[in-house]
Amino acid sequence: MRRVDVLIKAGCSADVVAHCQKVSNMAGSIAERIKVPVNLDLVRLGGLIHDIGRSRTHGIEHAVAGVEIAKRLGFSDQIILIIERHIGSGITAAEAVRLGLPCKEYVPLTPEEKIVSYADNLVSGTHEMPFYEALERFKRILGPDHEGVELFIKQHEEIQRWMR
Repeated sequence: MRRVDVLIKAGCSADVVAHCQKVSNMAGSIAERIKVPVNLDLVRLGGLIHDIGRSRTHGIEHAVAGVEIAKRLGFSDQIILIIERHIGSGITAAEAVRLGLPCKEYVPLTPEEKIVSYADNLVSGTHEMPFYEALERFKRILGPDHEGVELFIKQHEEIQRWMR
């Protein structure tokens, strides 16, 4: 079975599948350019599967739904954590409560988690955008002073350091 078939069987729309393919490709490209140790296969698969929860909902809770689906399908803990922690550039436990998510940290920790989250933030639908454009989008959606904006900036800076 092709990896993309997992998304289709889960019920993801063609638009979600196309987005996931684009994120997987971008995440893989980023992973190939960084100087820190990273599991390229994990990044590519995590990028492809990160939005599997959108087969159930397009709200912020798609990450939680995605974790449930991935567990049922037998994906590794590493993939499950990529799915859980890809939303925004990370969501703190306090913000999770405000958003109606289970109270826990949804902040990417490993290089693989960070790369998938970052690539996802640089892709809207199938449109790839530079960081500055994605940052302006974050500010419009969240508000310029939202903690998520600062998390995105820090995520960008860290990944840029990894590329030097």
